[in-house]
Amino acid sequence: MPVLSWWALVTVITRASTTITVLAIFTVGIALHNQDLTTVGEIVMFVSFATMLIQKLEQVVSFINNVFMEAPRLQEFFDVLDAVPAVRDRPGAIDPGRLSGLVEFNDVSFSYDGKRPAIEDLSFTALPGQTIALVGSTGAGKSTAIALLHRAFDPQSGIIEIDGMDIRAMKLTALRRNIGVVFQEALLFNRSLAENLRVGKPDATDEELRTAAARAQALDFIERSEKKFDTHAGERGRMLSGGERQRLSIARALLKDPPILILDEATSALDAVTEAKVNAALDEVMKGRTTFVIAHRLSTIRHATRILLFDQGRVIESGTFDELVAKGGRFAELARAQFMVQEQARAGIEAP
Repeated sequence: MPVLSWWALVTVITRASTTITVLAIFTVGIALHNQDLTTVGEIVMFVSFATMLIQKLEQVVSFINNVFMEAPRLQEFFDVLDAVPAVRDRPGAIDPGRLSGLVEFNDVSFSYDGKRPAIEDLSFTALPGQTIALVGSTGAGKSTAIALLHRAFDPQSGIIEIDGMDIRAMKLTALRRNIGVVFQEALLFNRSLAENLRVGKPDATDEELRTAAARAQALDFIERSEKKFDTHAGERGRMLSGGERQRLSIARALLKDPPILILDEATSALDAVTEAKVNAALDEVMKGRTTFVIAHRLSTIRHATRILLFDQGRVIESGTFDELVAKGGRFAELARAQFMVQEQARAGIEAP
């Protein structure tokens, strides 16, 4: 490791030079003092000057060492800083303002590796105010479809339109300002609760914060804490429970008040009582806005306007809950399996 060898050599030379310099000053000073050519005060002054100079030289050497040691990290930092994102604003992209929420997928296909499609020929329309539920097994393409909607990726083919406009013709900031997302894993920063809520709306007033928190059933635990909205959430929200983090995430989306709302298992970490309260609040908030719900528990999407059943990147069944159950297809099998498990669990609890 040549860098470490060079650093060790420089360190030895520096320390040796320091010792030799001070000893030389004392030796020459004593000799001159014996000849009455200098005084003890002058010797001490020269030692002080030498010490100051040596300290500055050591700082220079330390700085050079740090530059060599940190160079690889600095290179990685500048590589990231200079990287051009694959998803970016096109020339001439516009800000359409607040959208109404008409979402259309037209023959959309996307693959992560260029071999196996994650989404293939996906087409559907969501009217403003409708609730579209996306269900299916893990890896079926539900999350990928939603990621394409807010341009985490761009599709290899097909077009996604909002209000009749290709989302790639919109500025990214404008598109994402119109979309609120509540992930299964709440994304919180090591800041105060108020700052975490204001991520989506930096100019929100204190009263708006309280209203959003109350609608998300989060105001009760915020008011119980000593610092209330000034309470720190901790790194990744570790100072809060899973249910509290999720309610804060929901409150943040409500505060943003977007015309399009995405709920990715938004109530998965809540107990039954709190989940019922949050679902009631979400039912109220979802009125008048287009909502996409990714769910594994089918009981949470019973009242969705339309359910899309995904399998290997394709929608194999589409309709309301009752229509799909009556159809007797894959969704009906999934629904029966889930409800049978729930009934067996309830029977097991009641048996003792």
